[in-house]
Amino acid sequence: MKAKIRKIATFVEETQREMDREISPPTRRAAAVAVIENPCAGKYVEDLSELISTGEELGELLTARAVAALGIPGPSAESYGKAAAVGENGELEHAAAILHPKLGTPVRRVLGKGAALIPSSKKRGGMGVVLDIPLGHKDAAFVRSHFDGMEVRINDAPRANEIMVAIAVTDSGRPLARVGGLTKDQIKGEDGLR
Repeated sequence: MKAKIRKIATFVEETQREMDREISPPTRRAAAVAVIENPCAGKYVEDLSELISTGEELGELLTARAVAALGIPGPSAESYGKAAAVGENGELEHAAAILHPKLGTPVRRVLGKGAALIPSSKKRGGMGVVLDIPLGHKDAAFVRSHFDGMEVRINDAPRANEIMVAIAVTDSGRPLARVGGLTKDQIKGEDGLR
């Protein structure tokens, strides 16, 4: 791996009760986060291909770790999302270079599909900044029950010359979802929307 990884953290949330109602089976979501050195920190770099390649590497690594944390096969994951936070010496374009051009293909390969765009967010912040990872159904963006998000933070990241990169996956939608829209059993999975 070309990326200089300082640490990897994995988070799992399991909701068993909501509004005093049992959630059975519980809804679960997991995020895997890598804290990497930012080779472009502190200077303007025109060619961001190094970060683009890093995104491709991290896409597979982090997705595999998040799926493993849920203890499910990749194709059983229902939602996904990605996010990155650059430290103070980085720029938002560094996060975009990691997240957008090549990260998605290995994510979809691990999950066995993924017709919908992968929701994303990027930000700049100091150590302990909250990373907001938006979530959406992997095969149909119009499935409202899966519009969600996950927050994670690492107390000592990102340092000024680092980037935090995260992939999140779920085994279900929100607990007690009831705002209508396309349901899981209506997904065609052809255009990424329905």
